[in-house]
Amino acid sequence: MSDSHSSADHDAHAAPAHSMVKKVGSVVFLVVVPLAMVGALVGQYKAMDSGAGHSLMTEEAVSARIQKVGLLSLGESKRELKSGEDVYKAQCTTCHAAGMVGAPKLADAAAWAPRLKTGYDALLNSALKGKGNMTAQAGGAFSDYEISRAVVYMANAGGAKFTEPAAPAGAAAPDAAASAAK
Repeated sequence: MSDSHSSADHDAHAAPAHSMVKKVGSVVFLVVVPLAMVGALVGQYKAMDSGAGHSLMTEEAVSARIQKVGLLSLGESKRELKSGEDVYKAQCTTCHAAGMVGAPKLADAAAWAPRLKTGYDALLNSALKGKGNMTAQAGGAFSDYEISRAVVYMANAGGAKFTEPAAPAGAAAPDAAASAAK
């Protein structure tokens, strides 16, 4: 029972070493092929630049590559101002038509009476900044002027005698635009 092994027996079971052909093939694949590909791309770029008769770096060529794809428009810049009734129908009717969450119904004089005693400025402030369950309207889909027209419309329907605020400078109210068109 001898545990001695001869070195000849051990070498017979070992994996053969890489041949020189495999080493050269690996070097060619990992170094030479990528360099050849880069050289071909550079040659193609130079041929495109000089062969077509124009440069890729001209002002026109650069402008064409970096031109805008689309435009973003944030809101309407020139739209007709909405009347108080239009704003009420679009923004306020959900709560004020049904009297939801404590909102006074349109034309309900009893519900509007305590609010009308606070005055137009207080009502407008409540509409613009929010009060109770009503969210702030300023900065929404309608301008502050349009919201003020809606406040006058609803308050007058509830028994107030507020006059509609004057249109901001440079803006034509829809009523004025309609009468000017006649």
